[in-house]
Amino acid sequence: LTVQHRLPSVDPIVKTLAALDMLPKVKSDTLDAEAHMNDDDDHSASYAIPARKWLMVGVAGVAALAAEVVAWRSGDDGSLTVIALALFAIAVGGLDTLKKGWIALRHLSLNMNFLMSLAVIGAAIIGQWPEAAVVIVLFTLAEMIESLSLDRARNAIAGLMAMSPDKATVLQDGAWIEVAAKQVVLNTEVRVKPGERIPLDGVVTQGQPAINQAPITGESMPVAKQRNDQVFAGTINGNSAFDFRVTAVQSESTLSRIVKSVQQAQGQRAPTQRFVDQFARYYIPAVVAVAALIAIVPPLLLGAAFYPWLYKALVLLVIACPCALVISTPVTIVSGLAAAARHGILIKGGVYLEQGRLIKALALDKTGTITHGKPVVTDVQLLSDGDQALLLQQAASLALRSDHPVSAAIAAHWTAQQQGRADEVAEFEALSGRGVKGRIGDSEFHLGNHRLVHEMGMCSPELEARLQLLEKQGKTTTILCRDGRVELLLAVADTVRDSSRDAIAQLKQLGVSVTMLTGDNAHTARAIADIVQLDDARGDQLPEDKLTAIGELIARHGYVGMVGDGINDAPALARAQIGFAMGAAGTDTALETADVALMDDDLRKIPDFIRLSKKTHSVLMQNITIALGIKAVFLALALAGESSLWMAVFADMGASLIVVFNGLRLVRSL
Repeated sequence: LTVQHRLPSVDPIVKTLAALDMLPKVKSDTLDAEAHMNDDDDHSASYAIPARKWLMVGVAGVAALAAEVVAWRSGDDGSLTVIALALFAIAVGGLDTLKKGWIALRHLSLNMNFLMSLAVIGAAIIGQWPEAAVVIVLFTLAEMIESLSLDRARNAIAGLMAMSPDKATVLQDGAWIEVAAKQVVLNTEVRVKPGERIPLDGVVTQGQPAINQAPITGESMPVAKQRNDQVFAGTINGNSAFDFRVTAVQSESTLSRIVKSVQQAQGQRAPTQRFVDQFARYYIPAVVAVAALIAIVPPLLLGAAFYPWLYKALVLLVIACPCALVISTPVTIVSGLAAAARHGILIKGGVYLEQGRLIKALALDKTGTITHGKPVVTDVQLLSDGDQALLLQQAASLALRSDHPVSAAIAAHWTAQQQGRADEVAEFEALSGRGVKGRIGDSEFHLGNHRLVHEMGMCSPELEARLQLLEKQGKTTTILCRDGRVELLLAVADTVRDSSRDAIAQLKQLGVSVTMLTGDNAHTARAIADIVQLDDARGDQLPEDKLTAIGELIARHGYVGMVGDGINDAPALARAQIGFAMGAAGTDTALETADVALMDDDLRKIPDFIRLSKKTHSVLMQNITIALGIKAVFLALALAGESSLWMAVFADMGASLIVVFNGLRLVRSL
């Protein structure tokens, strides 16, 4: 249980939890890297059951078994020896359960501990002391095993934190020394030897390593890095030593933020889990009422013997205990979230994991999603009698102020051949979905796309022909205008990712309709769509156009996902039922805002996510069916007088373990 609050003091919360027999541990608001990375107790032992508790349950089990043996040999369930052994077993192995049952009754919040306490006390009242002892010991043992199993699922992702090394080799006073990674500050120079794990996030300053990024992105192949490329804590260096500059302290590393996000997601209840919890809320009081009727009505109205019917009522209480039903959902959701995170898919809540299977249509941005998002300039055409080199410099000066991939390509093209410095740009303004404008010297410049030139009324038949010729080749065109005159035409081309075509084919096989929405021109959109075999490709899409398109897809298909960069596509991502952000490992915004963040740029993770969602839903239904099915069988046996208390506990324990281990299968499902 995690409690987040904004109260001036934590004392009221601590007192309330203590009244519920819970021992709270107060933590700071920020993610404590030391606790997650360097303190073995916190990410493993904190969930471990103390050896003393196992010993107590073992001793209680021996005492309960001894009570059964003595009762069987003597034929007397109520002898002093049997009662003493049973009371000892109950006190040593079941006192916590009885205490929690009393707290539940006192707060009128009937739960599983109350049901078991009622059954044990009832068994003792009718003289079934051995069974009372066996029931409570088995219930305690089952709870301990369930707790360990659920923690195993929760810690599947936390285990990633252990991959980040405790030490880092840093440059200090001209010498390389080893220090604790948690003490390393921003901009420190760190050296990583061949085969070592990278201790912190940073950018390469020297060397050309090949990095195994599987812990972050799920990529199976090493990724070649060079100067200024980003590296992540917890990833593994190949055969070449390199140096990097730290860009995030340990507690703010990408790995830390991933684990924090998954842990927060694990605390959110999925729809099925909310339904099960609501069901259990009314189910337990109903079971108590039915058990009371079974114990009272036959003896009062039919003259039946009281003890046999009371015993049946007690068996009903144990059988009806919803342990398996309640635990079936969280263990499945937590396992699914962990499986996704270990493969580079960060899901921000169980609701998205469970409902991803419902996606019937998916909208894709083009640049950086279907394509690499790293276009290069392929054509430069002078459209006036101006100086081409000077015009290119002015175009680059505007482009340097923009973060759009096309602007980056123009700026990089000029930088590679520049002879001077970029011009100062005044009154700079970004024109959403069209381009940019600004003043250089005494002139006003526009650098924008085909749509901008049309809107400005400067697209002559000759220019239109040039633009269409380039766009039909799959190139993106950009025009530089000065004081209302067309001066320079630039064309850039982006390459399609190798994984895009396969991903789109897989999505079609899953019955998902795929649409491309791009701000690029219609000709380029169609050319890229043909490469990846997409039927629906829409060009010239402004942010508001993408928003409208998502609305249309929702009206037509019902449940829609949107894949974008997490920034420029923010309105459409928010409008879709599930928003996916690509390449989130290097983007803080995407990690924070997306419903599902893909840690690398592999679009094939989308069909993987949908398949995982379908599998998660299937396991959820299996677990609910198993939990209710076993209960139904033993309920019939109980009413027929063919089931005992200890058999009922075994059935409940068995059902719980089956659903737990069935749910845990998802951890290795991708």
